[in-house]
Amino acid sequence: MRDAVDSTLGSGGLSTLIRYPLGWTDVEGVPVQVVTGKRIRPLLTLLCAEAVGGSWRHALPAAAAVELLHNFSLIHDDIEDKSEIRHSRPTVWAVWGIASAINAGDALFSIAYSALERLKQQPLPHEIVLEAWSIFNHTNLELTRGQHLDIQFETQQNVSMSDYISMITGKSAELVAASAQLGALVGSCNLDLAAHFADFGLNLGLAFQIRDDILGIWGDPAVTGKSAASDIISRKKSLPALIGLQASPELFALYARADFNENDVASALSLLDQVNARTMAETKEAVYFEKSAAALDATGLRNDAINQLKALAQGLVGRDY
Repeated sequence: MRDAVDSTLGSGGLSTLIRYPLGWTDVEGVPVQVVTGKRIRPLLTLLCAEAVGGSWRHALPAAAAVELLHNFSLIHDDIEDKSEIRHSRPTVWAVWGIASAINAGDALFSIAYSALERLKQQPLPHEIVLEAWSIFNHTNLELTRGQHLDIQFETQQNVSMSDYISMITGKSAELVAASAQLGALVGSCNLDLAAHFADFGLNLGLAFQIRDDILGIWGDPAVTGKSAASDIISRKKSLPALIGLQASPELFALYARADFNENDVASALSLLDQVNARTMAETKEAVYFEKSAAALDATGLRNDAINQLKALAQGLVGRDY
C-alpha cells in the first residue's frame, strides 16, 4: 500500500490528505503510526490465495487495491454522512473541508487501480489479470450503488428487508466478496473455485455489516471510535432500525418527525429495546455467518489457511469493535 501511494504522490499537500486517513501521518503531515482499521479485506485476499495453494505474495497487488479502495469509500462516506470522527480521529473533510476531501478520495480511488495494475508483474495469465480487473470494476459500481441506496433510504419512510439486503450487499458485502474472490483467483487461476470464495466473502460481508449496524446503535464509542447512536441521529435504515420500524408504530412516528434530533435518541433506543431489535439483528447476523461457513466448506479444501479463514470469520461475529 505504501509503495502504491509513494510511487504516485510526492510529499505534502494532497499526499498528506491521503496518508492521514491511512494512519501514516498526523494532520501536519508528520509521520505517525496510527491504527485506522482492521485490514480485514486485504487479509482475506492473502489468506484465500494461500488457501487454494497459491502464493500470498502474488496476491499483494490485489490486497493493496481492495484496502485502498475501501479507504477511498470511507472518505466519501464520511462526507455523505457528515461524520466528523473515524477511528477516534477527525475525518478528512472535518479537517480540510468537503472539497479537498472529495479530491483526496478521488485520488485514492485512482491509486487503488494503480495498485491492482501491478498484477501484470506477477506470474499470472493475462486472462486472469483481466478477470481480476473486471471483478474490481464490478465491485466499484456495486459499492457506489449501495451507498446511493443508503443515502436514499434515510429519507424514504418505507424500506423493505429485501431493499436493505440489496443496499448492504452493494455498500459492504461486495467488497468483502471481491477481496476473497481475487485472492482465490490469483492463487488458483480457477474461476469456479474462486466463485466459492466469493460466496464465502459475500455472506461474511453481510454478517459483518449487520454487526456494524448493531455497533452503530449500541457500540461503545471508546471501542468503535465512532459517535454513539450516530445511525439513529441520521435515521439510517440499518437492520435494527428496520426491525423496530416494522414492529413499533411509535418508532415509525418518531423517525417520521421533521424535527428529529439528538434529544430523541433515548426514546428511539427504548423503543428498539421493547421489540428486541438487537437480538433479532444478531440472529440474522448468525444466519449469514453460517452461510459463509458453508461456502468455505463447499470448496472441499482442508489446510491451515482455511482454518485461519474460519477463525477470522468467527472472530468477526459478535465483535464489539
